[in-house]
Amino acid sequence: MSVVLPDWRIRSLCEGGMITPFDPTLVNPASLDVTLGTNLYVETEKGGLLPKDISENTRDNPYLLMPNEFVLAETSEVFNIPDFISAQFVLKSSLARAGLEHLLAGYIDPGFHDSVLTLEFKNAKQFSPFPLWPGMRCGQIVFTEMTDVPQASYRHTGRYNHDAKVSRSKGIL
Repeated sequence: MSVVLPDWRIRSLCEGGMITPFDPTLVNPASLDVTLGTNLYVETEKGGLLPKDISENTRDNPYLLMPNEFVLAETSEVFNIPDFISAQFVLKSSLARAGLEHLLAGYIDPGFHDSVLTLEFKNAKQFSPFPLWPGMRCGQIVFTEMTDVPQASYRHTGRYNHDAKVSRSKGIL
């Protein structure tokens, strides 16, 4: 049986290097908030993705995600998930209530390492833009301790390890 990690275990693992940089104020009772990084891929009218640097954007001058617009984003945090932990990215409920969607591809395998997490965001609003800026709390990670380590860790099999910034699909498309 796997179990969700409580705050003190999350803090201990993060202090040991599981998440860098680690900000203890982002620890919740059973999750860790993560923040938005500075790089996006923005969908174009032709279906491609163009890189967009939002490092100059702020809360007072945010990047505006237009209605129904899709972007790939990144966390500020770099992940080094041990082989006995799996995790799941979950959108902050306050952001969902404000109209942001995450496309449910947030599973983090044991052994995912030396990488930021790529996030798939869409503005679900029909009439108004959604503000994004580096450093905003964009989601939370729920960590689960596994009953045993996998025979084939993502550390050895994963194609999204060592991604220093947001990355496009390396899969089917």
